[in-house]
Amino acid sequence: MTFTDRVDAGRQLAARLSYLRGQPAVVLGLPRGGVPVAAEVAAALGAPQDVIVVRKLGVPQQPELGMGAVGEDGARVINADVVRLAGVSAQALAGVEARERAEVDRRARQYRGGRARLQLGGQTAVVVDDGIATGSTARAACQIARAHGARRVVLAVPVAPRGWEARLAGAADDLACVATPDPFFAIGEFYDDFSQTTDVEVAACLERASGRRVGCLSTVPVSSGKPDCKLRIDSTAGHGSLPNRP
Repeated sequence: MTFTDRVDAGRQLAARLSYLRGQPAVVLGLPRGGVPVAAEVAAALGAPQDVIVVRKLGVPQQPELGMGAVGEDGARVINADVVRLAGVSAQALAGVEARERAEVDRRARQYRGGRARLQLGGQTAVVVDDGIATGSTARAACQIARAHGARRVVLAVPVAPRGWEARLAGAADDLACVATPDPFFAIGEFYDDFSQTTDVEVAACLERASGRRVGCLSTVPVSSGKPDCKLRIDSTAGHGSLPNRP
């Protein structure tokens, strides 16, 4: 199966998620490419949309190969097997992590443009990306959503490699995917148009979505500087754990 573009992929994915319509849910797009996909899902479900900012930690000499991911509120997932096989030193890993954490902070500020972050307490968090490759970024995003109080986490993507459910077991309560082709080499091979989504496009997409938000949905003011949870996820196998909540 090949999608025309991310809009087409989002519409097809939304059809797989129709069972969520009418439920208290927030759709969370993974920047950048997951945001336009999430926009179609949010519109179809009549749900508000936000971002969940996570950055892949790429191997220094092979940045497309993920050795983990970091996200907002100090989230961290490390795939120790990739780190070991790629021969990445602790110093090199720390350097990549520092750079990507700075990018997480920058993007979160730019994308929301001063708007409040949506609270997830008691909601179903629908985490959406434009596809799954290694899964480390998606896993970190699901863990962040759960730590922010999501009652239920659904991970939804248009395309993923066969067997992706086993790879991401435990990351979410439900998994949804339109196509699982085999062989699978890269997400972009299943899109006619897989051009890069820009920061400006992400911000514009979220600005449009802000007009559709449910009025009674709670938010966390950006200006407060106080996240609603403290989160540190460290994993040597890519699974991670969450601190006990008070």
